[in-house]
Amino acid sequence: MTRWSRRMLFGALAVLVPALAGCEAGLDAPTLEYHPAAFGGYATHEGITINNAFVLGSSTGVAVPRASVFFSVTSQDGDRLVSISAPGTAPLVRIAGGAVNLPPGVPANLTGPEPKVVLTGLSSPLAAGSTITMSFSFARAGTVTMQVPVEPHAYEYATYSPPPSIPVPTPAKTPKASASAPASPTATP
Repeated sequence: MTRWSRRMLFGALAVLVPALAGCEAGLDAPTLEYHPAAFGGYATHEGITINNAFVLGSSTGVAVPRASVFFSVTSQDGDRLVSISAPGTAPLVRIAGGAVNLPPGVPANLTGPEPKVVLTGLSSPLAAGSTITMSFSFARAGTVTMQVPVEPHAYEYATYSPPPSIPVPTPAKTPKASASAPASPTATP
């Protein structure tokens, strides 16, 4: 290879390497966005481990009255999940079947197919990518408070079940009073 050919080869490489390396470059490159190692929230406290906790928001970004919560919880020594609250987000958090017994070392998967935990009466729309504060109360371990991410009901979460619809009570129909026959005009002499 001649000296001139080598210079052309190195010149071409000098031009191509930055171009090939910058394929996803720019101000909105995916490499500039934060990507967590896993999508859910995690917490450990007093022998309690909460894994992959997340709230399933809407698929359209429209405000919804309820949202599902999915997570797995394990107690090292055995405990009982008594209640869950979401201060500032939902006045009521329902656990299907009430409190959850946690045998030692056995994970309780509160995932589905129907959600076992539902936030009801949301005070504001839940935006995908945001987090909410949730407190998990246990009989022995006390309270574990953590930030739980909100995920859209799309992409890898498209197959998750939305919260069950709660029937809205309809007012009872009151029977209508039967109308009496109109009085017939009478002629007076």
